[in-house]
Amino acid sequence: MIKLNWSLLSASVTLLLPFPAFSQTQPLTTIRGTALDRAITVTSLSENNNRLESIQQAIPIQLNPSASSIQFISLPLSEPNQSMNENETDPFPLQPTHLILAHSDENAAPDQWTSGRPDGHAPLGVMGDHVHGKGEWMLSYRYMFMSMDGNRDETDDLSTDDVLEDFMVAPEEMTMQMHMIGAMYAPTDNLTLMAMVPFVVKEMDHVTRMGTEFTTNSSGIGDLKFSGLYQLFNKNRQSVHLNLGFSLPTGSIEERDDTPAGDDVILPYPMQIGSGTVDLRPGITYLGQTDNWSWGAQANTVLRLGENDRDYTVGNRYQLTGWLARRINEKVSVSVRLDGETWDDYDGADSALNPNLIPTADPDLRGGTRLDLGLGANLYLPESFLPGGRLAAEFELPLYQSLEGPQLETDWQLTLGVQSAF
Repeated sequence: MIKLNWSLLSASVTLLLPFPAFSQTQPLTTIRGTALDRAITVTSLSENNNRLESIQQAIPIQLNPSASSIQFISLPLSEPNQSMNENETDPFPLQPTHLILAHSDENAAPDQWTSGRPDGHAPLGVMGDHVHGKGEWMLSYRYMFMSMDGNRDETDDLSTDDVLEDFMVAPEEMTMQMHMIGAMYAPTDNLTLMAMVPFVVKEMDHVTRMGTEFTTNSSGIGDLKFSGLYQLFNKNRQSVHLNLGFSLPTGSIEERDDTPAGDDVILPYPMQIGSGTVDLRPGITYLGQTDNWSWGAQANTVLRLGENDRDYTVGNRYQLTGWLARRINEKVSVSVRLDGETWDDYDGADSALNPNLIPTADPDLRGGTRLDLGLGANLYLPESFLPGGRLAAEFELPLYQSLEGPQLETDWQLTLGVQSAF
């Protein structure tokens, strides 16, 4: 197998290599292709009666413009022409059928959507956005940082004094960090399996009516997530797949810390790491692309099953996101994304929490709706030290927030990541 880097910016590529043939001599074959002509010319040089003979054949090809490389694979040659005499030489020792052209890194057909380009993956904040070819693995790491500052009730900003009129303690700021390790494997071309392991770190600053300030912290492994991505359609450079997933309650709902109310007390709902229940995570993803543009949309839900061990159920979540990306060159793409999400209040209550003390302890003040704008960039480095390597980043700002408050509002969110497919 011979693999050539193919750039639409270059005039042509030329390769000299020995090519097997059924003859006493080993011909020298030149494969020359031009990006504009969409064709390769195969020239075979062989020795016949002490002189070189040159035979040229033009082979038209269908080259995916998004391809960064092409592959030429030698197949077994057909038997020599039995009708020829021993002294005769086959004037065409190399036939077009002797070559297979893989026109993209993902070995996709010309009319299929392909991930072998920088915008072949969605903006980094989108999970489960693509499938893989049979036998392919992908490992990934994501780091996410979210900043929340100030309180809101519906669409109105609230001051700390506003909150302290009704509660003894007011939350002021919160940060959440998440380290996500992910793995994807495709047992078939239509099915990709995915697993994600999060490690979550949370910190929240508070102030009391008496002016006492304090901070609580929690951290630990979150709920493990497993998904199957089943491709329904891949044609006309568009793709649709189902996201069929669930999560296991491996994240803690028993996080504790010291507060002015006492030592080692149970923390309010936002400071817990997991949901405490098995959750279903169904969804569907649509992808499309042209030579230099790509777009997509994804709908996801998180449906909580049952009640956790502390007698409450975290609210269901519903998400719809859509994006547009522009391929700048073979390695870089940029994207813009809208991300809409709504989530419900909690059912039930943790009896150890006092909802009159602080709004984060009230299960009826957990719901909300938010629309975010995301700006992202992908860097595709398939020939780097990481096989199929990618670096990506996305920055999100809220355009709209309506919260069942008082509730901390989101200020901004940043996601960084690295991926390797092999």
